[in-house]
Amino acid sequence: MGWALICLLVALYVAVGPWGLVAAAALLLVPQIRERVPRPRLTRKGVGIGAAVVVAVSGIVVVLPDGFLSVPTAGGLVVLPGYEGRQQAAKPLETEEPAQHPWVADYALHNPGPLGDAPVARSGWYGLEGCRNLKADSRGRIVAICNDPRSPVVRVIDAKTLRSAASKRLPGVPDTDDEARAHACDGTHGYLDNGDRLVMATTDQRILAIGTADANGDPDLTVDETWNLNRILEKDDCLVTVAPDWSGKIWFAALSGRVGVLDPVAGGAQIADLGARVTRQFAVDEQGVYVTSDEAVHRLDITAAGVQVGWTHRYERGVEVKSGQFTQGSGSGPTLVDGDLLAFTDNAEPRMRVVFLDRSNGSEVCSAGVFDGGESSTDTPLVSTGSGVVVVNDHGAESTASTFWGFATAGGLARVDQKEGTCTVTWRSDVSAPDVRPVISWRTGQLYTYAKRPTLWGVPAWYLVAIDAESGRTSFTVRGGTGRGLEPRESVMTLDDSGQAFVGVVGGLVRVRDRVRD
Repeated sequence: MGWALICLLVALYVAVGPWGLVAAAALLLVPQIRERVPRPRLTRKGVGIGAAVVVAVSGIVVVLPDGFLSVPTAGGLVVLPGYEGRQQAAKPLETEEPAQHPWVADYALHNPGPLGDAPVARSGWYGLEGCRNLKADSRGRIVAICNDPRSPVVRVIDAKTLRSAASKRLPGVPDTDDEARAHACDGTHGYLDNGDRLVMATTDQRILAIGTADANGDPDLTVDETWNLNRILEKDDCLVTVAPDWSGKIWFAALSGRVGVLDPVAGGAQIADLGARVTRQFAVDEQGVYVTSDEAVHRLDITAAGVQVGWTHRYERGVEVKSGQFTQGSGSGPTLVDGDLLAFTDNAEPRMRVVFLDRSNGSEVCSAGVFDGGESSTDTPLVSTGSGVVVVNDHGAESTASTFWGFATAGGLARVDQKEGTCTVTWRSDVSAPDVRPVISWRTGQLYTYAKRPTLWGVPAWYLVAIDAESGRTSFTVRGGTGRGLEPRESVMTLDDSGQAFVGVVGGLVRVRDRVRD
């Protein structure tokens, strides 16, 4: 009877979620039912068996390869839909695809994504490692920058099995009470170059170029080159981001506002001080490099005199750090759009604005307020649609409490387009997808994100959501899983060349793909 009761409770939890256990506990308050439940008796034999089971299960988890097991679920699998929507036909975007950077392996924009043909989700569990930054390489593998309580970990992951084929631990993250430093300088920012090397900023003021394959093309993680910047950065400073320009030189930004460039061939570095903190990524085109500080947007150029600020555009930075952000100022950084423009978000009150600037001189072309007053902020990079951008509302995403049980943030996504000097909010979606940078596929016309579904069942349920990039209509949703381990944390989505979508979560990563046909 005891084991039968335990099995019943487990079944209730898996099927219904937390309310199943609450209902079971409530039934025990009824005397007639409570009297029929046998009292557990602890014996040495029972305790021994229980301990042996725990040890055996723990041993299996340790011995099995990373990614072999799925991230543990939190139940609710019967009361919540696994799939909603219908199969879509690919509708390539009419706007021209962004130019391929000659030094960056950015395949996601040019890859397809799932179209809702009996899609299935699977997760790969890497223990306490959340994989924030995912990139698809030219060999069909996923290069992931993950992190656990000790330090960042780079992994090369088989896109079919989700098993980790190679891993490398990087320098640890120093303890700090500075929230901006903790977020911006966590050692998880980098890019894949045109040779599939992961170029990234570490927490000890170095830039590493890490090869992701050996001479035979098999997964491998070996540091090919190292550039140490501790001679030109202050001891208490830290690197935030790196990016190559169109000539192959590597730009870097430090939290203090010191921004520079190094020549990986000729050697040497040049640097300029913006006078305000930098916590966001670069945007790069054929003409220059653009970066957002906590006070302004800047264009940077290389001249005979060194790194120079071509122009500066000061924006409305608000009066305080908004809910869902870790610093006062722009929460998005700059993103390139058509017409030689760039877009970013300011921190205006009560509604933040998406602002479009002329790349040549930094003048404002137009702007549009997004989301409801008092619940409008972002901490996520914008996604270019060609003529405009998609912005994510992160307001309320301050801690795990904001998505506890069946709760969700106010959320929302909006597309803002620029046409003939006028900014217009083209559509808005109520999908709550905080802390996730979506990815758009020019080949399918779908925007893919990873969202929390609010539910009275109290189940923390997460779904991949496909949104029509032109209309903003939700095309379909696929349950990625339920529970704390399936929650995203400052995640970047990507697509591979076979049409699979990937997103990093607290316990590893989630993959969604259409039905595989023989």
